Amino acid sequence: MTPEEVFRKLVNGVAARDFDVLPELYAEQTDVRHPMNPYGDHPLLTRDALREHFGVNGPRVMDVVRFQPENIRVHQTTDPEVIVAEFDYVGTVLATGAPYRTPCIFVLRIRDGLIVESRDYIDHVANIKARGQVEEFVAHLREPAGAPAAS
Repeated sequence: MTPEEVFRKLVNGVAARDFDVLPELYAEQTDVRHPMNPYGDHPLLTRDALREHFGVNGPRVMDVVRFQPENIRVHQTTDPEVIVAEFDYVGTVLATGAPYRTPCIFVLRIRDGLIVESRDYIDHVANIKARGQVEEFVAHLREPAGAPAAS
């Protein structure tokens, strides 16, 4: 698969809640980071770590919202392994029917059809709001620096 095909399979797989298949899009040893996560970036360095990530975080979000990727724009770079993908996850908050939109930019390195590196820039605050966790997040923000972080 081309890097763009792998990316599209990833974002469509997330929307389809295909959490068992998603880790197979990644190399055994990988480097996935979420630099904009307000709870801290916790690198995912193996396929097993991604399996756990999708198994825990996937249902946490998908039990609250339904969405599809939209407005996909894939930019090729001078490195044939690297693409930059801009898109939005767009849908509905299930409990309220409110519209849901999370803008995203992924910078992916894909080698031999597998993701070996990814930087996922996601509007995490939109997810916090959709899950009804604003008060918990505000409490986190008020914690002294160096206090243990929730995720």
